Amino acid sequence: MPEAFLYFVWQYQYFSKSSLTTTDGEVLQVLHTGFRNHDSGPDFTNARLLINNVEWVGTVEMHIRTSDWLSHRHQHDRAYDNVILHVVWQDDRPTNGRRVDRANGTPLPTLELSPLTDSALLDRYKVLTNSPDEIPCAGQFRSVSPLHMTSMLDKAMLQRLERKAAGVQEVFRQTGGDWEETAYRLLVKNMGFKINVDPMIQLSRAVPLKAILKHRDVLLQAEAMLFGTAGLLDIHDPDDYGKELQREYRFLAAKYTLTEKQIVAHAWKWGRLRPANFPTLRLAQLARLLTQHASLFSLFVGITDVEILLKSLQVSPSAYWQLHYRFGKQTEKTTPSLGRNSAENIVINTVVPLLAAYAHHRGQPAYIDRAITLLEQLPPEKNRLTDGWSALGMGIRTAFDSQASIELYNEFCSVKKCLSCQIGAALLK
Repeated sequence: MPEAFLYFVWQYQYFSKSSLTTTDGEVLQVLHTGFRNHDSGPDFTNARLLINNVEWVGTVEMHIRTSDWLSHRHQHDRAYDNVILHVVWQDDRPTNGRRVDRANGTPLPTLELSPLTDSALLDRYKVLTNSPDEIPCAGQFRSVSPLHMTSMLDKAMLQRLERKAAGVQEVFRQTGGDWEETAYRLLVKNMGFKINVDPMIQLSRAVPLKAILKHRDVLLQAEAMLFGTAGLLDIHDPDDYGKELQREYRFLAAKYTLTEKQIVAHAWKWGRLRPANFPTLRLAQLARLLTQHASLFSLFVGITDVEILLKSLQVSPSAYWQLHYRFGKQTEKTTPSLGRNSAENIVINTVVPLLAAYAHHRGQPAYIDRAITLLEQLPPEKNRLTDGWSALGMGIRTAFDSQASIELYNEFCSVKKCLSCQIGAALLK
């Protein structure tokens, strides 16, 4: 029995309230359950109760057993002096005989929920959380109203934006408060497209954006810094292009002390990748993007038209990489530019989190609205999770829906937080 079940029963008052009394026989009336506290301290704040016709305002603490108050040592914690009611599933004082007091020595009123709660509610909860399905409510999902689905997707999406914004703010802190460098690091990480995220993160920290921008008029030099620091210029019998890159890198590595930051070549993954996703081609596309735009931050935050933004991202690499996937190996067909799907991925996973973080930094919710608008204008992502939700009948029509459904699965379904999910709560009710 998790305490989360007690929070649910208390918050929605799913217990018998006729002739309600504390374990000491005091008449109890709940005027307001209070607000769930997700920080340290008692579980609910600003609760209002009538105990023997005396109104109390304060906090409520919950435990599975009454004795948990003592085992958690709340009797010595002054943060719990304001607790006006101890809500428990089982009152085990008759068996241990120990009194439960506040830190100041005053007795603590206790409400025992198990005798007051319909066993069918607990049974439904057990069925839900013990489900073998990846999505615990899969067997009951179609009985949920569209209103609950929409409401939960909105909640999940806002939570996802908050979580991703926090990650961007940490990058912003690491860059010393530089939004340009932050946008650059987010983009480079995203260009790893899951498979090569880790070496891309290392590369973004090793090669500062300012160094690349100083040479943005010469694409070859930007490529040299990226390929060389990535550890990919140790080429056996290089062609003319490879020799030019090696020569440029020797000069630039000395100028910007890049050699000591060089990534080992085996950090890059090639297996089971289509040639269009090879690290070499992704780095060539990245070099073109970085030299084509003087300000990534202005590009990501300043453009409001999603089609203009996508076209700005769909760049073609240099002439060499239009005919090669790897050094020295020419292809029969022209290699693709950064495609629309990849550009959409960058908007979803780089631009949107950046806008959310910038909204918090500036205190301007309009940037959050812009992030949401971008997601609503993009088609949904197609993957195993979104396919699973679609099969259950959830409408996945835009990137907003797909991002929200991914968050719903990762942060609620996979960890069985059904009581915090409006869909799960609706099924229990």
